[in-house]
Amino acid sequence: MRVELDEPKCVASGQCVVIAPDVFDQRDEDGVAVILEEHPPQDQREDVEEAVAVCPAAALRLVAE
Repeated sequence: MRVELDEPKCVASGQCVVIAPDVFDQRDEDGVAVILEEHPPQDQREDVEEAVAVCPAAALRLVAE
């Protein structure tokens, strides 16, 4: 799986960081999400799926590979 971020949609809520901190972070200057691990390990899949689901701006998505 690959994680994608539609950066212009991000509203800097930080929910993804709270749920999957090994995969997501936020920029200091504006709080916009940053993907730390574009291809997260399988053992983090559940957290990443939850982070994608709760994103209030629908700025995240998972792509099967």
